[in-house]
Amino acid sequence: MKPLCLLQGQQPFPPLEHALDNPNGLLAVGGDLGPQRLLDAYRHGIFPWFGKGEPILWWSPDPRMVLFPQEFRISHSLRKTLHKADYEVRSDTAFERVMRACAAPRPGQEGTWIVEEIIQAYCTLHRLGYAHSVETWVDSELVGGLYGISIGRMFYGESMFSRRADASKIAIAHLARQLQHWEFGMIDCQMNTAHLASLGAREIPRSEFVKRLQELIHYPPVEWKFEPHLFK
Repeated sequence: MKPLCLLQGQQPFPPLEHALDNPNGLLAVGGDLGPQRLLDAYRHGIFPWFGKGEPILWWSPDPRMVLFPQEFRISHSLRKTLHKADYEVRSDTAFERVMRACAAPRPGQEGTWIVEEIIQAYCTLHRLGYAHSVETWVDSELVGGLYGISIGRMFYGESMFSRRADASKIAIAHLARQLQHWEFGMIDCQMNTAHLASLGAREIPRSEFVKRLQELIHYPPVEWKFEPHLFK
C-alpha cells in the first residue's frame, strides 16, 4: 500500500505517482492554504478537497475530467436561452458571493467542502488576480455562476451554483466561449460527473493532463475582462 505524505512547513508535494488508487488521487495531507502553496498545487495538477473539521487533503485523480473549450456542448434549449436578452453575464463583480452561494446546502448533499478556510484562501487568490468568478444576473439579482483559478492559458474550475434554470450553464457557456477566444487549452473539471459530461467534458489520463498543463501554465496571463458580444 502506498504511504500517504504528511506535508510539513514548506515541504514540496510528492510526485503524482504516489497518489493513492483508493480513494482515487489522494496524494497528501496537511500543509496550509496560503497563496504560494495553492498556486504550486495547481501548477502541478493538485487541488485541495476536504470537509469541515478534517485536515487539508490534496488530490490528483487519474483519470482527470477536463473540458476543452472548443468541445463545450450547447444543447438546443441552452442555445435558445443564450440568445435571450433577459440576463447579463459579469465577471469578478461578486467573487465571494459566488463562493458562498456554491457552498450553500444542496438537496441530497451532506455538508460542503467549501468551508470558511477555503473561502478566505480563494478570496486571497482573487485579490492577487488568480481566482475569478463568472456570474449570471437577472434584474440585478445574482442567479447563478461559477468560480475557478486561471494560470497562463489554463483554467481550473472549482464549483458552480444555480438559482434559476440554466443559470450556471449560461455562466459556463460564456466562460468556454471566452476561453476559446483567448486560446486557453483546457478547463480542469477534476472529478467525473454526469452533469459535466453532458456539457462535453471527458476523462483523460493524468499523464496527458499534466503534459498539457505544463505547456499551458507558462503563457503570460490574460486581462480578465469578458466580451459579451461573443454570443451575439
